[in-house]
Amino acid sequence: MVSTISKNPPQLTLVGAGPGDAELITLKGMKALQQASVVLYDDLANAELLSFSPAQAIRQYVGKRAGQPSWTQDDINQLCVDMARQYGHVVRLKGGDPFVFGRGYEEIAYARQHGIPTQVVPGISSCIAVPAMQGIPVTSRGVSQSFWVITGTTRHHELADDLKLAAQSNATVVLLMGLGKLDQICALYDSLGRGDLPMAVIQNGSRPNERCVVGQVWEMPGLIEQAQIGAPAVLIIGEVVRLHPTYLMNYARAISVADSL
Repeated sequence: MVSTISKNPPQLTLVGAGPGDAELITLKGMKALQQASVVLYDDLANAELLSFSPAQAIRQYVGKRAGQPSWTQDDINQLCVDMARQYGHVVRLKGGDPFVFGRGYEEIAYARQHGIPTQVVPGISSCIAVPAMQGIPVTSRGVSQSFWVITGTTRHHELADDLKLAAQSNATVVLLMGLGKLDQICALYDSLGRGDLPMAVIQNGSRPNERCVVGQVWEMPGLIEQAQIGAPAVLIIGEVVRLHPTYLMNYARAISVADSL
């Protein structure tokens, strides 16, 4: 345990870095970085954002991507406290919004339990921003009245029970961290007779290397394999995907071919 007391009072600020594009961080988040003594950042937080922190600030990478080397959550919790006590203002920089499947609350709660003042700066979540930047609204008048945001994999490495309910609704379904369960997700929709619903898979949303595949649920595993799409990816299922320009074009082409037969 670090016992050195900083000249600056200890503080933890949890900052949402947005979906990937560095320009999508909030002004409040940028100001927090400018005042940081320490920045603890995740893999999905754009490293360009570190340039907003002071030159003398400590910048520590902690990982947090599935399948990649990473600090454990318990270690990160303790690191936040130790760094705050030793250096002062710790900015915990997390991709998207830290309270949307980011385990941000656990870090804030742990710091509070150890007497560290905390603040939360929300971020733009990939669940709405990534579809939007591809021209897919998660809700649209006359198309979708609501949307679900669901984790693709629970802590027990299983599909979330809520997906079974969401798949039966007319709502847009957005899955984060779900690419590894794509076959099971599509099989679930097929079993409910909904395999013909439009679906989009967007890799590296909002970044220069963003890629998007659109089609129908039943064919998506094959399309993803053919396109070699990998994580991180956002999955969107529902009628709103028909509004994507590529889907509209492909659908119009399919109608034209059918009419000519």
